[in-house]
Amino acid sequence: MHVPKRLATLALLALSLSGFAQQQLPMPRNIAAAYQKGTRSLTGAPGQHYWQNSANYTIKIDYNPTTRLLAGTVDIAYRNNSPDTLKQIVFKLYPNLYQKGAPRANRIDPKDVSEGVQMERLSVNGEAQDVQKLRMDATNLTLRIKPLAPKQTANFSLAYHYTLNEGSHNRTGQVDPQGAAFVAYFFPRIAVYDDVEGWNRIPYLGPQEFYNDFCRFNTEITVPKDFVVWATGDLKNADEVFTKKFAKRLQEAERKDAITAIIDSVDLKRGNITAQNARNTWKFEADNVVDFAFATSDHYFWNASSLVVDPKTKRRTRVDVAFNPAHKDFEEVIHFARKTVEAMSYTFPKWPFPYSHETVFDGLDQMEYPMMVNDNPVATREDAITLTDHEIFHTMFPFYMGTNETKYGWMDEGWATLGEWIISPLIEPKMVDDYGVEPYSLMAGTEVDLPIATLSTQQSGAAFFLNSYPKPALGYLYVKDLLGDELFTKALHHYITLWNGKHPLPWDFFNAMNAGAGRNLNWFWQRWFFDNGVPDLAIAKVQQQNGAYQVTVEAKGTKPVPVDLVITYADNSTSTVHQSIAVWKTGAQSTQLEFKATKPVKKLELKHTHTSDANRADNVYVVQ
Repeated sequence: MHVPKRLATLALLALSLSGFAQQQLPMPRNIAAAYQKGTRSLTGAPGQHYWQNSANYTIKIDYNPTTRLLAGTVDIAYRNNSPDTLKQIVFKLYPNLYQKGAPRANRIDPKDVSEGVQMERLSVNGEAQDVQKLRMDATNLTLRIKPLAPKQTANFSLAYHYTLNEGSHNRTGQVDPQGAAFVAYFFPRIAVYDDVEGWNRIPYLGPQEFYNDFCRFNTEITVPKDFVVWATGDLKNADEVFTKKFAKRLQEAERKDAITAIIDSVDLKRGNITAQNARNTWKFEADNVVDFAFATSDHYFWNASSLVVDPKTKRRTRVDVAFNPAHKDFEEVIHFARKTVEAMSYTFPKWPFPYSHETVFDGLDQMEYPMMVNDNPVATREDAITLTDHEIFHTMFPFYMGTNETKYGWMDEGWATLGEWIISPLIEPKMVDDYGVEPYSLMAGTEVDLPIATLSTQQSGAAFFLNSYPKPALGYLYVKDLLGDELFTKALHHYITLWNGKHPLPWDFFNAMNAGAGRNLNWFWQRWFFDNGVPDLAIAKVQQQNGAYQVTVEAKGTKPVPVDLVITYADNSTSTVHQSIAVWKTGAQSTQLEFKATKPVKKLELKHTHTSDANRADNVYVVQ
């Protein structure tokens, strides 16, 4: 019997999950088209015809910390792996967020309004283009080219300059008047061309984050003497840019567990840290990453350490913290950062940290980049812990996994939030990290509470926060509780194995987790990620006889949440009875918990640090 192609694809999923009740998740028709074309598969794996484009970037930058002028050249070898012949190329010019007249979501200081990226030269396959006729539209530049056929490569060469913002720090810019700077999104890059939308033409307006291809970067950054550069990728010429003593310290830090003070107060006072040329060129290489960022300063301390992240290969990751000595909260950050890399490798997600180093830079934001973190000073030790582990956790999501942050913020921020909840108590056992849980309880079911699956580009304010951070994190946590740590890790590793270095969609994630767990979890994905509704449990009835209690818990809301009944005894000791979200799978409106009390009970209460509830007034039963 001949089965139409689309039905055959659906049949594959049914076979792969045979034995489980089938429920298909809602899928927009533009997404469904990718599955019908075979670039995606309902089994959770990349489709037979999956492809993605890539490029090799050779970047040479000269940065002046005094004038903030950044001038550079970019040579790009762009490989068209798509089945389409490309007649135009779209470039992203992220610094044009600060360009005069550019659309942006938030106001910036008038002194930071600039002329944006000034293109001095551009050629395609050696043929010069008229830069006066370029079609720039703020952060997008569309360039018509001679047709680039499938499986062919085009070469682009650009020269440009712009002035880095002094204030209005949005993930990038000058950090202090002494010349420290975090420099991100600083080079013209080719936008993603993918199997769903073609060119990513969504303009960068400030709040939403990024979507870039996996590429190779060879980058040279020239700065004045005494300025140290930290960057994505491996420093390839430490012996040229550092004096001998400091090159040796860095080398030693890469081989040992102890904390090494690569630059301290004595070193800054003595000077002679960098090579004593008027300007030094720092050379970095990074392969298979979606972005490249760097930071520089001539007055920062630098602590470093390393650890084995892969016991099989004994591969080590170096952890760096570069900071202004005036910011005392950064003194402990090297320990927090090291512990985060360790926890990610061995506890959650229990995957060897994928890069050779991770640098936390004392900046003016709370933002992640491949192998780099731009973290502002904070008021408390707890804030320093949660900020450090949250931003470093982003190494896996989105950078290792290549998700589209612009459209699906929850596919990375939700994971970083869950990582923060799990790792913070490992760093400080007394901590209770419930970031975002109570705000969700307060706003659940209100006008701002949209489904998680709503595009991030269509949200702002409270809706964007809820759907990017606490709500997806709770969803992941509840599935972890349902499956148990071992099976959840197996499912998550299945997803990571299939999609790292690629561009998974939400449906690829859901299907890969289903396949990895051997269970169809669509009943939960549907209700938590796609549907409206609120989390709301209530104690409906309590029956007890001779110390045997039967407690009926009602689901007043439609969002499935775990049931945690906390029993407080007359002596103020407590115990807990727990049920996972499995009790709501069939659509039941209530569940019963039973326990035998060996001493007088004073109070029953439904509560848990990571269980949101829209109405807690009916969660308490006082025993008479």
